Amino acid sequence: MQPRVHVGRRKTSIARVKISDGSGKILINNRPLDQYFGLDILRNEVLKPFAVTNTVGRYDAKINVEGGGPTGQAGAIKLGIARSLVALDGDLRSSLRGAGLLTRDPRMVERKKYGQKKARKRFQFSKR
Repeated sequence: MQPRVHVGRRKTSIARVKISDGSGKILINNRPLDQYFGLDILRNEVLKPFAVTNTVGRYDAKINVEGGGPTGQAGAIKLGIARSLVALDGDLRSSLRGAGLLTRDPRMVERKKYGQKKARKRFQFSKR
């Protein structure tokens, strides 16, 4: 069986995830997980779908991720892994759904408005 690619998105990051049977090895952009993400919080975020479904160490994941920063990339990878697990085993859907791992986070950066410094911050007001 050839692994199918599942896509996860978060902010401006896009992650393409391929999951296959294995020993729990995770490669992100051809680098191991602990080398790609320096922070424990981000590593735990990526591994959360495996932890929720009790499948830690059962699958290998090969991930290509681009765009955004570390937090957005970790969120995109998390969604991609969750979608891949559901594709492999439909019984895992309820536990992943219950943990909120199958929902795409819709929050995006608000655009900058003209006449203002940023999206909501304004230039200093001077009465005189």
